[in-house]
Amino acid sequence: MNDSEEHPASPALRASDAERDRVEAQLQHHYAVGRLTLPELEERAVAAYAARTREQLQDLVADLPGEADQPAPSTRVIDSRLLIVLLCVSPPAALIYWLIRQRAARRRGSWSQAGEGAQPASK
Repeated sequence: MNDSEEHPASPALRASDAERDRVEAQLQHHYAVGRLTLPELEERAVAAYAARTREQLQDLVADLPGEADQPAPSTRVIDSRLLIVLLCVSPPAALIYWLIRQRAARRRGSWSQAGEGAQPASK
């Protein structure tokens, strides 16, 4: 009934925020396992949120293995250790990471520290 469900990889279709979030989660996973450097992660994450089409999103992960299609549930929470390391190494990268995670968490409704009264997701 819904064309986007029947043809999820159609490159001419515009990308949704949820698709951008999935690509960003994949990029985070590939950074965590050592496939991407921090500058590559930053560049691709910014490009993911600037992408307008699904093709642009696919291009960002085309050279990475597909094992991160379903990232671990722990990616829904800000990894405070990564944030601390980023603050020490590259404060702008830490800000980008924090903003991206905050945006993704708010979209899922699990960001209770944002001051909006949302309840954290149950485990």
